[in-house]
Amino acid sequence: MTVIVDYGAGNIRSVVRAFERLGETATVSSDPDVVGQARRLILPGVGSFDAAMTGMRKSQLLPVLEEKVRKEGVPILGICLGLQIFTRGSEEGTLPGLGWIPGETRKFPVESSRKVPHIGWNNVVLSRPTYLFDNLPTNPSLYFVHSYYVSCDREEDILATSDYGRQFVSMAQVDNIFGVQFHPEKSAHLGLQLLVNFLRNT
Repeated sequence: MTVIVDYGAGNIRSVVRAFERLGETATVSSDPDVVGQARRLILPGVGSFDAAMTGMRKSQLLPVLEEKVRKEGVPILGICLGLQIFTRGSEEGTLPGLGWIPGETRKFPVESSRKVPHIGWNNVVLSRPTYLFDNLPTNPSLYFVHSYYVSCDREEDILATSDYGRQFVSMAQVDNIFGVQFHPEKSAHLGLQLLVNFLRNT
């Protein structure tokens, strides 16, 4: 069973629609008992870092996510804010993140030549091979909406980078934990292919 974790961070419906277009089924839930039955997890997110972590605590999701992901090795895909809360913390807030990906979430500096948030299509350049990019072109253009980006402590955790006035992490992986800064559910057929690759290989 694929579970899309609902922790009050928004964008759930867009991810559900992507699954519907693929003909795939997924259960949307904030119930720890349902999350505890998942074979794979999707952690979408649009919103603020602290609100997301507060929502997880209120829904009592943190213990079951730690059990499923860190102890059982269940694959999880974090999307946008979902990737950011995998880090230790964010310049956006004061609450600690999950700490699954060693690193911090930082804010893009405001520059006259670059608008923040970063909105639109941008190339994603692989740093190392991943099945998430099976049947995708080299350096595909995918859709971003974000003001914050992940800075990884370890180069080996970086799957791909993009550039927006500075190079930033657009994909990261630590073991069974995958995160993408772009929105595959809003990236047309290429984003759908990435979701298919995650489902087929986990």
